[in-house]
Amino acid sequence: MLVAAAVCPCPPLLVPDVAAGAAPELDAARTACTDALGVLAVSRPDLLIVIGPADLAGRGPHPEGATGTFEEFGVDLGVRIGRDLGTVADRPLPASLAVGAWLLARTGWADTPVEALGVGEALETGRCTDTGRELAARADRVALLVMGDGSACRTLKAPGYLDERAAAFDAAASRALGAADTGALIALDAALGHELKAAGRAPWQVLAGAAQGAGLDGRLLYDDAPYGVGYLVAAWS
Repeated sequence: MLVAAAVCPCPPLLVPDVAAGAAPELDAARTACTDALGVLAVSRPDLLIVIGPADLAGRGPHPEGATGTFEEFGVDLGVRIGRDLGTVADRPLPASLAVGAWLLARTGWADTPVEALGVGEALETGRCTDTGRELAARADRVALLVMGDGSACRTLKAPGYLDERAAAFDAAASRALGAADTGALIALDAALGHELKAAGRAPWQVLAGAAQGAGLDGRLLYDDAPYGVGYLVAAWS
């Protein structure tokens, strides 16, 4: 069953080497992510699963030891999910999972087995919640690191330009994540989330499926849109 979850944004800019001179702008988000991952460590899970949005090539499971890089963002930096088991993965981690792997390495995550799952951003809500229930049944004590951004339409300079519906969508997600409200997460409109380029909608709904009946409490640690994209950090335990 699910015993804890950390929700973090997944922009490659979260990695200081990628952000370069702009790195200080996300210091508060990095600190919040570190605090959220601390909740995972305290829960002492038998299995940690990192979930994040992915394009077609990156969807599906990625085993422990799978690697990724930030070369496409101009940085020679490699990351690995969990321990090096001496196996060679058949495909690299998508960017969201690479950011998750970087966060885990940054906080010194060790011992507990770690796997990853790339989720299509357009995955329908029912399949998201079904996937979450399957993940929660993987071990007696499962923890999730859920990577995903809110809308990308909060300002005129945002990747998706300004959409007046974006702030309300992100506010609803923020309330749901802060309260560990699985019903409110499930109620997020998948079609609207897609229009607003909210990459976290599907991973958040996977979390909702995994957490149903687990009785977890939530805490919102960060809520901002520094580049016109909604970045949310929350911890459930």
